[in-house]
Amino acid sequence: MRRRRDAKIIATLGPSSNSQEKIGELFDAGIDVFRLNFSHGTHEDHARTHGYIREIENQRSRPIGILADLQGPKLRVGTFANGSEELETGQRFVLDMTDEPGDANRVTLPHPEIFKALEPGAQLLVNDGKIRLKVMEFDDNHAVTEVMVGGIISNNKGVNVPDVILPISPLTEKDRIDLAFALDLGVDWVAMSFVQRAEDVVELRSLVGNRAAIMAKLEKPTAIKHLNDIVQLCDSVMVARGDLGVEMPQEKVPVIQRQIVRAARREGKPVVIATQMLESMISSPVPTRAESSDVATAIYDGSDAVMLSAETAAGDFPIEAATAMNRIIIEVERDAYYRKSIDASLPAPGDTVADAISSSLHHISNVLPLAATFTYTESGFSSFRAARERPEAPVIGCTPYQETARRLALVWGVHAVLSSEMSNVDEMVANAINITLQEGFGEIGEIIAITAGMPFGRTGTTNMLRLTRLKEL
Repeated sequence: MRRRRDAKIIATLGPSSNSQEKIGELFDAGIDVFRLNFSHGTHEDHARTHGYIREIENQRSRPIGILADLQGPKLRVGTFANGSEELETGQRFVLDMTDEPGDANRVTLPHPEIFKALEPGAQLLVNDGKIRLKVMEFDDNHAVTEVMVGGIISNNKGVNVPDVILPISPLTEKDRIDLAFALDLGVDWVAMSFVQRAEDVVELRSLVGNRAAIMAKLEKPTAIKHLNDIVQLCDSVMVARGDLGVEMPQEKVPVIQRQIVRAARREGKPVVIATQMLESMISSPVPTRAESSDVATAIYDGSDAVMLSAETAAGDFPIEAATAMNRIIIEVERDAYYRKSIDASLPAPGDTVADAISSSLHHISNVLPLAATFTYTESGFSSFRAARERPEAPVIGCTPYQETARRLALVWGVHAVLSSEMSNVDEMVANAINITLQEGFGEIGEIIAITAGMPFGRTGTTNMLRLTRLKEL
């Protein structure tokens, strides 16, 4: 099943969509990658859903990516004697380690790591930023704050600390258990929450190895300060706009989104835009015009993928949400300005043979009407580099490894196919011609470009570019 678009769609599975029938409908509606959210559901639930996805993959004969999204640390206040209290702007409010129910003057904050990292004037945001506290005094087990924005505070509300790097691992004990389980299942991508710096990605890589690709969720201002280092070390990034919008002024989020997209494209790493893309479709069969424009903007910016969260996991119209997003992307990619904007934002190639080959593809496509770019790849590297150039012709990522084909389901413009390993150039050319014709990417007489690494079987050695005309073999 060939997609008639380049940008990809990720859908989160949940109560509204985790049956085999619904997953099949979502795939047919345009979903390329399915997200298993480990903040919800049991291991048994995720194992069952994983099995459904793989069954759909077998039925449709197309690689499908699976993303395991780890929960990460959850920082919360304790409970209140009355269940909730109203804080007045300008009052003092104490956060401490005392194990007693809270009142209008204090509440427990059972996270010593927060107190250790505080600085004078630091902000603490409670309940998704609805309540804002400014730190006036603190020590290792309590903080006196001034209420800058008041409101109702209730049991176990979340706390965000945007101004400091917290001395904690983004991997909780729960995350480590979930990670081991997800890797044993055979997921293709692992998303890490609460990333603050490059060392966090290194920690996850030490546990994952080569068993899955790593996606860093950028949801904290501290991560943006270390953006380039994080992008270089991970395999993909997600613009997690929900927490970004809590921890920094709302007007900065669109600017940061573009900054992240540019950084990811420079490195040739897929970038995903997430959170509230079609939020109204949780309860409405059609999106708002603003939401349609939001999705379109992400595509015009050159994002590899956009993601549906509650829309498909818990909403009333999961199939309609997937269909709407698919239609928006197709319409944007038909716009002549889309191609102009993509070409205008093309990053400069790196000083490697692989980038020289991929950059040449872009220039060739401006001279010759290529039907497709055919990349032979074992690790996915060649296809990633080709996609970085955003070629006008679709990229066929041909690999002997199913896990590589599934990872490529996330990458802009890549249509992944499985094929046996090649032993010589003639075999490689004949195979590329056959697959291009069979998959419907070209017709007899059209030209395709083929990239590969020589000698065969060596990962990350893209060093060959060949043009060939499609013909009967």
